[in-house]
Amino acid sequence: MKTSLPLFPPYVSLLERVWFFFLRGFNVLALVFLLLPILVIMPLSFSDSTFLSYPIPGYSLRWYQNLIQSEDWIRAAKNSFIVAPLATILATVLGTLAAVGLNKANFPFKGLLMAVLISPMVVPVVVVGVGMYFFFAKIGLADSYTGLILAHAALGAPFVVTTVSATLQGFNHNLVRASLSLGAGPLQTFFRITLPVIAPGLISGALFAFATSFDEVVVTLFLAGPSQSTLPRQMFTGIRESINPTIAALATILIVFSTCLLLVLEWLRGRNKAAARI
Repeated sequence: MKTSLPLFPPYVSLLERVWFFFLRGFNVLALVFLLLPILVIMPLSFSDSTFLSYPIPGYSLRWYQNLIQSEDWIRAAKNSFIVAPLATILATVLGTLAAVGLNKANFPFKGLLMAVLISPMVVPVVVVGVGMYFFFAKIGLADSYTGLILAHAALGAPFVVTTVSATLQGFNHNLVRASLSLGAGPLQTFFRITLPVIAPGLISGALFAFATSFDEVVVTLFLAGPSQSTLPRQMFTGIRESINPTIAALATILIVFSTCLLLVLEWLRGRNKAAARI
């Protein structure tokens, strides 16, 4: 007959037990504080009222129907699914090349160059948006898909650089030397040796870049014209003009979408740890 183990060993003092429960309770309260504003929005998307208000008078899917029937929201969704994937591809390619090059090379001011590459992560987005607007306006890329994709790629590339660089920290470069010594070319070596090793970091960085582009609103306000309005910009416009549960319906969809991205990231992280143990 199995007996349950005690929660605390006999040598644990009363103060340590109180501290244990205090930390657990504090963590729960912190999670509730962070998640409650998000969770409050989701029931409002099913309200049949034309206002965002509690208590909910009744439940309906009318706002989801309004979301898929509105030309403005459909156009914004198309723009988001055009800009975000293309910006992700560009950010992934450039970020991976930069990370691999910095990992191989050893030169003065390497740290400074790395800081410049990841600066879009730390510089205020408003400053980045203003700088990009003045630069792109001079070369004719403002109010264009090309300018918006390039801007979003610049914002997403630092995530790829950091995740791929972290993956390359434990990379055995003797594998590359062995491949080259056996007659494989640089490209063949990269795709058959380096790429499979950095794939978890590359995919993680690409997902972060996609999420960054898909949720970006500040830079889009500076660079996008009326025909390039994305979902976050359309939400911003809707909040300024008329607040209704359609925004809550879209917010709920984005919450579910972002949660799925995080679950994929955790799954990739688990696979990477399992591969490292093997």
